[in-house]
Amino acid sequence: MWIPRIFRPSHQHSALSATVLLMTTITLSRVIGYIREAYIAYAFGAGQQTDAYVAAFTLPDWLNYIVAGGTASITFISIYTRFLAEKREQDAQKTFSIIITVMTTVLIVGTIIAEIFTPQFAGWMFHGFTAEQMQLCVHLTRILLPAQIFFYVGGVVSAVLLSHRLFLFPALGPLLYNVAIIAGGVVAGHRMGIASLAYGAVIGSIAGPFLINVIGAAKIGTGYRPSFEIRNPAFREWVRLSIPLMLGVSLVTADDWILRYFASSGIGDIARLNYAKRLFAVPIAILGQAVGQASLPFFSRLFGEKKFEEFADTVNASVYRITAASLLITGLMMSIAVPLIDLVYRRGRFTFGDSESTAIYFFWFSLSLALWSAQALYARAFYASGNTLTPMVATTMITLASLPIYSLLFRTLSVTGLAIASDIGIAANALAIALLLHVRGMVSLVGMNWKELGKATLIGAASGGLSYKVTRIVVLDGSRRADLLALSLGTVTWAAAVAAGLWLLRSQLPADLRKRS
Repeated sequence: MWIPRIFRPSHQHSALSATVLLMTTITLSRVIGYIREAYIAYAFGAGQQTDAYVAAFTLPDWLNYIVAGGTASITFISIYTRFLAEKREQDAQKTFSIIITVMTTVLIVGTIIAEIFTPQFAGWMFHGFTAEQMQLCVHLTRILLPAQIFFYVGGVVSAVLLSHRLFLFPALGPLLYNVAIIAGGVVAGHRMGIASLAYGAVIGSIAGPFLINVIGAAKIGTGYRPSFEIRNPAFREWVRLSIPLMLGVSLVTADDWILRYFASSGIGDIARLNYAKRLFAVPIAILGQAVGQASLPFFSRLFGEKKFEEFADTVNASVYRITAASLLITGLMMSIAVPLIDLVYRRGRFTFGDSESTAIYFFWFSLSLALWSAQALYARAFYASGNTLTPMVATTMITLASLPIYSLLFRTLSVTGLAIASDIGIAANALAIALLLHVRGMVSLVGMNWKELGKATLIGAASGGLSYKVTRIVVLDGSRRADLLALSLGTVTWAAAVAAGLWLLRSQLPADLRKRS
């Protein structure tokens, strides 16, 4: 049996086994992440202090993105993987040490500067906060900022493991991070309030993304020696690849920042948007993130070996399978939004009214699931080729062009308009990257299985519509029994409709999803 082997730390993975492992661990991580969000909803609800807590992550995210590009491990993987393929392990180790030394120093300096100017940043970004909210947001931000150092170092170390096709340790990092946040709230919540979650996040960043990956790297003999040899050719190549990611702003990352900026003027709006987005992130992580993370080393290897036709076929096949599956799941997510949100979050200080508002945002976010999943793979196809400038110029332009859309829809449709604007932005983002790959002759859109994608779209829409009608039969009165009944009826109806649709249209999707390639 190959399945038990994939959970051994020393197991070198294929594309399929890596995907299975990452889907399993990411699913578990998202379950724990749900428990984290459910605990926050229970203990703190969707009010001003929860808004301040969510907002406090913005400056740390910015620091990581600007200083480290937010994707340091992605650019490092292509270089490190190439060195391994060329049997140049000493050069790989040297590059690893230089990047860790130089960029950690830069990040420490950046953290100190950010700590000093936190009040000014928060005052500009969250203009709708009260004085009390602003004070809390600044306090929590200053607690969270040092965590980015451990996220960064852990990210580069995890890239080493991924380049060796060792996926278990990187997959465990998010689990420990989420557990630490929950533990912080449970242990110190009564004494420290919502700040306990921030301290838990810092501890989690050390134990999870940093320490677990360091242990894994030590097991395979990855050495580290401090080095500031910035003239090293490989380091310069890494800088060249990373600068576009540092200077560009993709909507994939900026979406959360934009949502928080516009929603800061309403009490609980940031929190409710965050609850909806975090639940929406579960299928994104299981589908797009898991497959994308698992695929990058293999995309890089194929491109590095100049197997361009196989590279294009692999990218297209991956995008097709994940997009088709996402289109089917979208129908279910949209149809059961209200009972799902209510069952997941309503407890303690989170009311049924909060559930209804959050469900509306979740409904609209769900519409873009396939786009989020597809763009994750298309972006990694570009990164695998060593080209980070082209996609980041394009996505930065899309982000800037999206800002008026967010503003217009927020003014006309309030917070719901922000969720719709998010869908429009990510659609433009995914389409732009796909077209760039096509125009450059890297991944032809002609090679996509459009016929099966069309079938999946039709089946997803029909099954979602039927499920929605059946779900509405149940009167949602705020009881758990009503939520469970609506969810059960909606899910069974959706599953039956999907099965019938796949059979009637003679879809090849079930067989394609079972393929190991």
